[in-house]
Parts: sequence; structure tokens; C-alpha cells
Amino acid sequence: MTSEAPPFWWEKPDWRVLVLAPVSAVYGMVAGRRMRHAPREKVAAPVLCVGNFTVGGSGKTPVAIALAKQAKRMQLTPGFLSRGHGGSFAKPHVVDAHHDAAKHVGDEPLLLAEHAPVAVTANRAAGARLLMEEHGCDFVIMDDGFQSARIHIDYALVVVDARFGVGNGRVIPGGPLRAKVVDQLVFTSGLLKMGEGSAADTVVRQAARAGRPIFLAHVEPAKPARFAGGRFLAFAGIGHPEKFFDTVRNVGGDVALSRAFPDHHFYSADELADLVGLARREGLRLVTTAKDAARLRHAATPAGFIEQLDVLEIDAVFELDHVPERIINETLDAWRLRKLRG
Repeated sequence: MTSEAPPFWWEKPDWRVLVLAPVSAVYGMVAGRRMRHAPREKVAAPVLCVGNFTVGGSGKTPVAIALAKQAKRMQLTPGFLSRGHGGSFAKPHVVDAHHDAAKHVGDEPLLLAEHAPVAVTANRAAGARLLMEEHGCDFVIMDDGFQSARIHIDYALVVVDARFGVGNGRVIPGGPLRAKVVDQLVFTSGLLKMGEGSAADTVVRQAARAGRPIFLAHVEPAKPARFAGGRFLAFAGIGHPEKFFDTVRNVGGDVALSRAFPDHHFYSADELADLVGLARREGLRLVTTAKDAARLRHAATPAGFIEQLDVLEIDAVFELDHVPERIINETLDAWRLRKLRG
């Protein structure tokens, strides 16, 4: 669904939203009921979920990585759970960042695996047990799965992109929401507004009225000096490619040309050859995201393509330094309370 998100989802509601309203109403009702009544298996470790209200990118993965780094600083041994977009393993599989290809495990798990063990599986409880039993993990961070996971979540941190918010505020297929906001807020422990912009303000106010804490964060490019003054052909296959193009500009890069592809896109040899040829003709450097680079790592690429490719990596930075520690401590507190209650 994320790779097919139509542009009107992020615009003011129009006739298409009206036409799809009956289907959205049914989808929202079913999704809300599933969240309320689905059985959730309890596992022995604390579970922190980093999710979002909508389909499409909101910055979950860098936030999950930032929280894993904090967990390590607190002498915990974190492990990640991921569904793995496009993954092909029938049983829970721990990602090998050096040998697994994105087409088998997904692109985001490859990024996560650089920081902690990652179990890729639709069965989150089985993946959690694998992380605990075979990799000694005592703190589980779930990347996505907020609405659909059949596992007990001790703390659910929902990330909302400040620039895009919840789009037109409608449920799939009329908009990007996976369920009505009011139904999702019931299971939300904290809301993280990511980046700058006002599109998320309405849902932030809803969360505040519901008594949920509001946190702020933004992304910072790693090694920005590498890109200052450069002229680029920027390309990306992520939820909102324009955010990436703006990031390149913000670090001083000149995005002379840009090419946007669907989220989680696997590039064909012809597409990559076209990018190389265009960049060469225009005298530009090729730059892409870390997620795209993960997908390209084991793909068939033109000779020298990977070596010449610039990758702009980003880190999630919380506005208040103590927030990651607070979130992890509250996850641990909820887990201890869960154990006491049996």
C-alpha cells in the first residue's frame, strides 16, 4: 500500500474522498475493532513500539535506532522486530547485514541491523523469543506494527511527520490513516512530532487533549560537509522523496535534477543506467538515501555505481536530551507492572 499511496491523500479532501467515503468507513470500523479486540501475546521482555498513524514514511526507523542507542547506554541489550517490507522468509529470521539482500528481508531491517539484532517476521511474538533466546536481547524495539502486531506493547511511541501530518485525515482508501485517529490514540503512549511544519498540529492537539505526552524531534544529516557546494542528481524511493531532496539542499547541496520513485522501490538495470547517463551528461553527482542504498547493496548495478554513489545518512535527534531515557524508563515501568499483574 505504501508504494501506491496516491498524491490526493496528502491534499485537501476532494471528490475522490467523497466517492471512497463508504469504503473508508468500513475499513476504519474493521481496523478499530481489530485494534481493540485482537489477542496480544505477552513476551518476557519489555516491548517498545515505534509506529505511526498513517502509511508512508514518518521517520520511524531513525527514531528506533536512536532509542536503541539510548537503551545500550542504559546497559540494556536491545533487539529489533520488523515485518520487513517485501521480505520472503516464512519463519522468523535474524538479519545478516552483510549477506542478506533487501528483497529478502526489506530495506529498513538492513539499516536497523547495523545497530542491533533484527528479527524479521510477521509473527512478532516468535521474533521476540528468537531475539531473547538466541541473541540475549532484554529490550525489544518494534519498528512499525502499531496497528497489526499480535504482541503486547508496553509503550507505543507514535511518530507524526510535521510536514505531512495525517494527510487529508481520512482512512484508507480515501486517505493515509490506517484507522481513525481516535481509535489509535487509545493505544498511544506518547506522540513524537518529527521535523518542522504545521500539518501535524491538529493531531498533536488531539493527543494532548487525550492526555498523551508530546515530544519533538528532527533529523540531522550525518557528515553534511561532504555535500555542501556539490551539484547533484538526487533520487529516492521513499514515502516522501521531496523531504530527502530538501535535506540535500539544506546541507548546501544543489539539487540540479531529482527523480522520485515509489516507496521501497527496487531499481531495474535500465533505471540505474538512465540515472548514470543523465548524471554524466549534466556533470552531476548521484546522491540517494540510506534506505535506497540498502536496496542497491546486493542489486545488479552498473560497474562502479556503488563506489560513485553519495549516500546522505540521517540521525533522529530529540529536542530534549532526556526524552529517549524517559521513554525507555516508562517502557520498563510498564513491563514491570505487567509482570506483577501476571
